[in-house]
Amino acid sequence: MSLHRPEGAFGTHGGTAYPPPVYDGDGDASARYRPAGTPAELVNPNGTEVEYLATGASTGGLFGLYRYSMGPKRSGPGPHFHRSLTESFFVLSGRLAIYDGHTWLDTGPGDWVHVPIGGVHGFRNESGEPVSMLLHFSPGAPREEYFENVRFAADLAPQERLDFYLRHDNHWL
Repeated sequence: MSLHRPEGAFGTHGGTAYPPPVYDGDGDASARYRPAGTPAELVNPNGTEVEYLATGASTGGLFGLYRYSMGPKRSGPGPHFHRSLTESFFVLSGRLAIYDGHTWLDTGPGDWVHVPIGGVHGFRNESGEPVSMLLHFSPGAPREEYFENVRFAADLAPQERLDFYLRHDNHWL
């Protein structure tokens, strides 16, 4: 059976084609499984927990995906942007203020915010209740070192703090 397809009928959406193939095998058994209840890789004293669902290293640099849970205390980064990566937020539970470059949005379960490269954004828990979200970065930058050390940034000398943030593509406003 042959399939007749009109020119441009498959493989494009709005004029954008699929990227070129990067795999030429016959299929691999390479799926990864992370059962519910797996302990978070990072637990900070302030109540923040980060689960490394898919790191840039594990996805060949394509993306990073993290479950980011904040305790009830007010916390989170102010307005900033990234020069090399996009960031998306999907709220799982609780209320989260997300800055979209214009205003602080009051987001809740099921809300999604995407920030393209260069987009000004920030997020903070102001609710007094725990908040959990999925953070998606593309491409998959090594955000783990940032998550693990950002709480110490305030203790660094000014130039060391600036170098730390620039190394992790955080540009504060």
